[in-house]
Amino acid sequence: MRFNHLDDWLAWQETLNPAEIDLRLDRVGRVLSLAKLSSSFNCPLITVAGTNGKGSVAAMLEAIAMAAGLNICSYTSPHIFRYNERIKINGRAVDDNSLCEAFERIDQARGDIPVTYFEFGTLAAIELFHRQQPDLVILEVGLGGRLDAVNIMDADISVLTSIAIDHVDWLGDNREAIGFEKAGIFRAGKTVICGEISPPESVIKHAQALQCEIIRYGRDYAVLNTAENGDGHDASWTLKSCLGDIAALPSPSLAGDFQKANAATAVVALQALVNKGMLSVPAKLRDEDWLQRAIISGLRNIKLAGRYQLIKTSPQVYVDVAHNPQAALSLKSLLDQSAPARSNKTWAIVAMLADKDVAGVINSVAASIDCWCFAGLENASRGLAVEAFVSRLPASIDIPDTVSHETLGNELSANQCTMLSENVLLAKTVATACRFVLSKADKNDRIIIFGSFYTVSEAMQFFASYDE
Repeated sequence: MRFNHLDDWLAWQETLNPAEIDLRLDRVGRVLSLAKLSSSFNCPLITVAGTNGKGSVAAMLEAIAMAAGLNICSYTSPHIFRYNERIKINGRAVDDNSLCEAFERIDQARGDIPVTYFEFGTLAAIELFHRQQPDLVILEVGLGGRLDAVNIMDADISVLTSIAIDHVDWLGDNREAIGFEKAGIFRAGKTVICGEISPPESVIKHAQALQCEIIRYGRDYAVLNTAENGDGHDASWTLKSCLGDIAALPSPSLAGDFQKANAATAVVALQALVNKGMLSVPAKLRDEDWLQRAIISGLRNIKLAGRYQLIKTSPQVYVDVAHNPQAALSLKSLLDQSAPARSNKTWAIVAMLADKDVAGVINSVAASIDCWCFAGLENASRGLAVEAFVSRLPASIDIPDTVSHETLGNELSANQCTMLSENVLLAKTVATACRFVLSKADKNDRIIIFGSFYTVSEAMQFFASYDE
């Protein structure tokens, strides 16, 4: 074996291809063939793409299917704590040894083909899943769809959650172009579940060209809020679906009313498989109400890190992976629903990647923030250093005219943090920002940490070892 330890494999994979993101399918397709792996599984495959919401939908699909007694394989990205989180079998992350063995098999098959870090992981996941005997496989697209490594596999159900501006360097700067890229996961004659209420014309045309059955949110299925459940749980809702209505469903155990729409999209995808007779539900669990029971259990028990997640109570500290303007608007709605008392403040710690719309994200949430701390992500791939972050802030953030890049750099190098004004702080790293803000926030204030998966990961690691 080339390496015996997972960390060594991952470090080496980062050196294989000089481009971190190199969207094309020829390399991964050749390796798939050389590894003698099929582009389909011996069970249904759901592929999930979208600008926002795809992680939530994938997690809901997994939770509901597991509650139904199905054997599930799922592949998602990125991870927050450990790489193993990306590849799960029945909700459990694969162990290091299994991953290393899969990496070795892919390495032997690829020869000298320079696959990227993401492609290597995707191929390893596919190889592992072929060795299982799952009832359902769920694959989450990493970036875009058409040229993403996940798209080497042929989906039975393609799910498109939302379409907004993000990753413009790779996908385009308008919804029509982005929609075309994401619609690349559609397969001829197969079913598409579209959770975007206003899909671009490019999505509709592509589905029609492939003669796909397209089931659209707002037209073919919707969320109808209803009364209290009466069983001590949350307010219930009804799925109105062209594939069959399902009533008395609980809110997902993820923050935000918008998660009901994500849940509806996940449920309709499963309904489509059920209607096609493609799911093998264990006989002892199968009766006319099995799907509703599985949905209720799955939605109540779903766990997904980094989605407006409370990680400290005094002061309240939340983390959220929002990293584009659409996601930031959803975050703002959550902040507004649980605003602290007027006398207390909401602090934001923000760190982002260099290819993101910094001004758009900040402006989307700014009205709900009292004090800011901008931090650097210098140790992250494509991370934005705090000095560069400041230069990209919108006019709504009041930066003194006397601040220069040179003096700012000197101050941060010496102290790791500084104050530009009473309400604007800067820090070299997310950990430094957390420590800095905690020293200034009142115990009744609220702190929200967001901007990327890297930001959430660093913050959660800081608080895991934080000693008051």
